[in-house]
Amino acid sequence: MEKLKIVGGNKLSGTISCSGAKNAALPMLAATILSDKPVTFKNLPYLQDITTMFEILGSMGADITLNESMDFIISTANLNDFEARYELVKTMRASILVLGSLVAKHGFARIALPGGCAIGSRPVNFHLDALEQLGAKIELKSGYIEASCSKLVGCEINFPGISVTGTENIMMAAVLAKGQTILRNVAKEPEVEDLANFLNSMGAKVSGAGTDEIVIDGVDVLNESVFEIPADRIEAGTYLIAAAITGGDVTIHNIDAKRMNNIIDKLKLSGAAISVFNSSISLEMSNKTLKPVDISTAPYPGFPTDMQAQFTVLNSLSSGPSVVSENVFENRFMHVQELNRMGCDITIKGNNAFVKGVSNLNGAPVMATDLRASASLILAGLCASGETIVDRIYHIDRGYERIEEKLSYLGANITRLPN
Repeated sequence: MEKLKIVGGNKLSGTISCSGAKNAALPMLAATILSDKPVTFKNLPYLQDITTMFEILGSMGADITLNESMDFIISTANLNDFEARYELVKTMRASILVLGSLVAKHGFARIALPGGCAIGSRPVNFHLDALEQLGAKIELKSGYIEASCSKLVGCEINFPGISVTGTENIMMAAVLAKGQTILRNVAKEPEVEDLANFLNSMGAKVSGAGTDEIVIDGVDVLNESVFEIPADRIEAGTYLIAAAITGGDVTIHNIDAKRMNNIIDKLKLSGAAISVFNSSISLEMSNKTLKPVDISTAPYPGFPTDMQAQFTVLNSLSSGPSVVSENVFENRFMHVQELNRMGCDITIKGNNAFVKGVSNLNGAPVMATDLRASASLILAGLCASGETIVDRIYHIDRGYERIEEKLSYLGANITRLPN
C-alpha cells in the first residue's frame, strides 16, 4: 500500500492551479446516462473516484474516450446493463447517483447499497422515498436497491432533511419525468447548481438550483453537450490552509472565490491576508501568528464539513483555544486521534472538538481513515519537525489530484513511497 513521506518545516510559496471538482463531476458523469448523445467534459480531474465512476459506466456499456485535447467524451447510447455491482460501488458512496438516471431513462436500476468513507451514516432513504413519489417501485434485495417504473411522473417532493446526493439524484430522475417536479428543502451547494447548469446545457429545464426550491419541467430527450467542470473549492481551501500554517505565500488560479466566502472569512479571522481576483486567490501569512477560529459545520451556505479536518489542524497550531463543532456527520473526528499522536491537544466531547493550540508538532507514522482526514494529516506533517509517514493514502487519491506534485511545486518536502 502506497504511503506519503513528509519532512516538515518548509514554508510554502508559489502558484498552482485548482483542479476540477470531484463533487461536481461525479453527478454529471451519472447524468450522461440520460442522453443518447455524446457528452464532452473539460477539466475533469484525474481521481480514483472518477475512475470508479468510469468503471461503473463502462460496465453498463458506456463508451468513454479521451481526445487530443485531454477532454473525456462519454456516450451512453448503447447501455445494455443497468446494474452497479457491489465490487465497484463499495468504495464510493456517490455511486448511488446513477440510480435516478437509470430509472428515468431505462425504467430499471439495480444498485448495490453504497460504501465509501467511514465518516457516519448517510442514509439513502431520501433518494428512495422521493423516487417512489415519482412513481418508481423500490425493493431491497440481498444488499441491492432495485428500482423500476414504466414512466416517472412529476410531483411535489419535500425532503425531510437536506441531502446533496439526494437532491442531485432526484433532479436527474425528474428531468425525463412527465410533467413538472418541485423539490423543496433541497441542498444549495454550488455543486448542485453545477449539475443544474450541466443538465440545462443538454436541454433540460431546471430552475431554482441554489435556493430552497428547485423546479424541473420534464423533457422527452436530452442532447449532446460540451461542459467544463468547475474548480474544486475544497481543494483550494486545503492549499490555502497549507500556506497559512507554514507561514507561506500562495496563489491559486482557476477558482471562483465567491464559492468560498465562508472558508475565506475564517482564514481572515485566523490572521491570513487574502486577496481575491477574478479567477484566483492569494494568501500571505509571513511573520503572522495564527489565531484560533471557532468552526461549526452546516449545509451550504454554512461552513463545509469537508473543510473541518483541515481547520482543526490550523486551530491546533494557533495561539489559543477553539471549538470545532461537527453538525453534518456524526463520525467525522477520526483524524483527531492521529493528530494527537503528532502533538496536537484535542479533546472530543459529543460533536465538539476542543482544541488547544500548541507551539510545535512532531512527525510520526499516521494512518488515514477517510478523504479529508488524509488531508489533515498531510497538513500536520508539513508543519511537524522530522518525518511523517501517512499510510492508506488511497483515500487522498479519491479527492485530490496529484497532491504531492502540487505541494512539492510549492516547496514542500513530500514524496510518494511505493507499495
